[in-house]
Amino acid sequence: MQNPVQGSWFHPSQAWRLLLVIFLVLVLLVPILMIGGVIAERRMRRQEAIEDVSAKWGRRQVITGPALVIPYTHRWTETGDHGKTITHTELRYATFLPERLAIRGRVAGESRSRGIYTVPVYRASLALEGAFARPSFREWNIGEPDVDWGKARLVVGISDVRAVQEQPALRWNGRRVGFLPGTGPDPYLDSLSGIHAVVGVGAKEESLEFSFPVELNGSVGAYFTPFGGQTSVELSSNWESPSFQGNWLPSRRDVSSHGFTATWSIPFLGRNYPQAWLAGSVEPRVIEASRFGVDLIAPVDEHRMAERSVKFAGLFILLTFASIWLTEVLARLRVHPIQYLLLGAALCLFYLLELSLAEHLGFSPAYALASLAIVGMVAAYSISVLRTVWRAGTLAAVVVALYGYLYVLLTNEDYALLVGSIGLFLILAVIMFLTRRVDWYASPLPEGSSEPR
Repeated sequence: MQNPVQGSWFHPSQAWRLLLVIFLVLVLLVPILMIGGVIAERRMRRQEAIEDVSAKWGRRQVITGPALVIPYTHRWTETGDHGKTITHTELRYATFLPERLAIRGRVAGESRSRGIYTVPVYRASLALEGAFARPSFREWNIGEPDVDWGKARLVVGISDVRAVQEQPALRWNGRRVGFLPGTGPDPYLDSLSGIHAVVGVGAKEESLEFSFPVELNGSVGAYFTPFGGQTSVELSSNWESPSFQGNWLPSRRDVSSHGFTATWSIPFLGRNYPQAWLAGSVEPRVIEASRFGVDLIAPVDEHRMAERSVKFAGLFILLTFASIWLTEVLARLRVHPIQYLLLGAALCLFYLLELSLAEHLGFSPAYALASLAIVGMVAAYSISVLRTVWRAGTLAAVVVALYGYLYVLLTNEDYALLVGSIGLFLILAVIMFLTRRVDWYASPLPEGSSEPR
């Protein structure tokens, strides 16, 4: 009995051929995983470039404070030998936060290059002003004579104090006081880098007002801590792609191609720490969790886009192979597994081309050039594989539609799930419609037909 299909690639039915196509897709996921590793490695190199530039220019800045730290004498007694009472003393510290804190300023962003990578950096010009109520120790049963009011110090935490550009001048209750390096001695504040000023608190001073400017460099982002009973922050910038972060978003913001303005207004009721505490009674993580601010991000992160696009690679290879397989079924052709693999290799190469071009040209031009190159390669090779220009053009049109579909998914992240679900529904509907009359038990080629050369 003569076999219905002659040749090196024999399968008893179209269903078996479909299973082989799926197997080839799984094989091609190996180079896709390798390309994913390349993307991760390039992203790591970009992060190293950011760290290198930040280390020299200024890192992400976090402004903590100001806070008023006042030393006091803690006394306690113990009973020693023979019932003798021994009195001990120890110098401790209390921290007080301002009743009102207002921060206003401008963040002038710019890009610095390290090799082929660009890093967002900025120069921040800030003005801080506010007022403290006169500190009270009564709730802790600490007497006035035990408080060393003359050594009260105003402390400001600055995460990268090396990047301070000018010596800030503090105005404290109408008098000028110079800042000194370092923070302390509160255990949390002492863990921060920053500056302090010995201000002292007079016996008759009921309201303690302060104001000072800060000029500093930074990179990637600027953050603040809501230490005021009422904290307000007003920022303006020329950077057109801000990403607002932290526990509070701006109450008002305006983002345009010329930059952004943003205003935060935060009452202390939204925090998990009080307006005053004794040293060591507040956990640092609670204070750190209250930070808020803005990151200066690139309009399009080419590595993130490449990483997202690779996630769709398996699906896109499967859909392209499904189009070729449908052509086989409907046109009574046969495509060799090696030809499938070569077309799949071209589709895999797209992601590598996209990434390498995007690092130099930006995402959109790189995506267009890479997709045109791959579509041209697939179309030219498909003329030989599918034996007619019309069929090759149809396959090329399918690949163009897939790349256009992928671009929409990548550039509309908020609607990616909706667009993706609708697209997959329509693709499945088309495949079901075109194969509704296929005899899945039939041989790939009719009896007596010849295998294409």
